[in-house]
Amino acid sequence: MNKPVILIIFLVLVVLHQDFWNWDNASLVFGFMPVGLFYHACYSLVAALFWGLVIKFAWPTELEEWAEGNSKDEGGAE
Repeated sequence: MNKPVILIIFLVLVVLHQDFWNWDNASLVFGFMPVGLFYHACYSLVAALFWGLVIKFAWPTELEEWAEGNSKDEGGAE
């Protein structure tokens, strides 16, 4: 994943978080759960999956190596 794709998906998730289309919907899912609560439960799963993929594919490993001191370019005054 590159940064523009991550940013676009993030912005889509921000817009989808404001589920104004469910505000007046009083129907129940599975006979007991309000549709807004079900929507946010599904939204939370999608957001967690998205951030998990961001961590897996876009984590700056070179920064982590530098912080651990395993970098080839030490760049310090030792």
